[in-house]
Amino acid sequence: MTDNSMDMTAKPRNQWWDVWDQFKTHKGAVFGLGFLIFITLFCLIGPSLWNVDPGKLDIRNKDVRPIYMAIFDSGAKVSWARPMGTDNLGRDIMANIMQGGRISLAVGWTAMVLALLIGTTIGVLAGYFKRLDGILMRFTDLVLALPLLPLLLVMMLLFRDPLRATFGPEQGIFILIVTGIGITSWMQTARIVRGDVMAIKEREFVLAARSIGTPARRMITRHLLPNVLSPIMVSATLGLATAIITESALSFLGLGFPSDFPTWGKILFDSVDRMTAFPERVIWPGLAISLTVLAVNYIGDGLRDALDPSIRGL
Repeated sequence: MTDNSMDMTAKPRNQWWDVWDQFKTHKGAVFGLGFLIFITLFCLIGPSLWNVDPGKLDIRNKDVRPIYMAIFDSGAKVSWARPMGTDNLGRDIMANIMQGGRISLAVGWTAMVLALLIGTTIGVLAGYFKRLDGILMRFTDLVLALPLLPLLLVMMLLFRDPLRATFGPEQGIFILIVTGIGITSWMQTARIVRGDVMAIKEREFVLAARSIGTPARRMITRHLLPNVLSPIMVSATLGLATAIITESALSFLGLGFPSDFPTWGKILFDSVDRMTAFPERVIWPGLAISLTVLAVNYIGDGLRDALDPSIRGL
């Protein structure tokens, strides 16, 4: 068999390998992916390895400082058993960072999925059905014009107590925060998806499918959604970063989870009062929030470049 015949019978390379090859060339995106995997494993697996109750009070060991503070302050109270130190009630800061990361990341991922579902649905309907375009886009413009942070604050004040009474303190606040962030973060996704759908529905393969009587539901699920997957994935990364920042802001303002239910924003809020004496208590949750959001943004940049056919040379 000749080389030409072997090339013709060879299985074509999956396009996702081309996407990965392009993604690897973006150093920031690779760093972001590595850090996101690290912080996720740190929060998910860390509590199993660091078997310390984040809510346990240990007054005898309160205000223990991180071990590296002994370099800067010879009189600092440090302990190798508490590498990140303890707060003014003796709670282990590293255990709280792990537990808070679980909650912050869970809120971020869940709110991002909700925003994507709403935005993609509205964007596809507005882009494919011309009669719905005006109504849905004007509604999108209306939501975009609203001041989102004051709106979230009003939602928290109005619905916090009823949801806490119905679902419990933690579950009720979780549902409220996820719903609030999700229904105020879908607009950019809707506008991007709408523009891509309007361009794709005029292409030859869509016109051919329409000419043979393909129903609208099958047209959307079979031909349109797979072709708008790229902007949806990029929007997902940016939506995750926005959700983490918003949850942290709400917790920092004291409108998030209960005081005994830590998140990164709540830990940051609790540390502000003694920031001058113990600056490291602000640094740890601040770094967790900042580096996670930075990593997710880098991943979004890398995906945008990797999913662009012109950059991949296609």
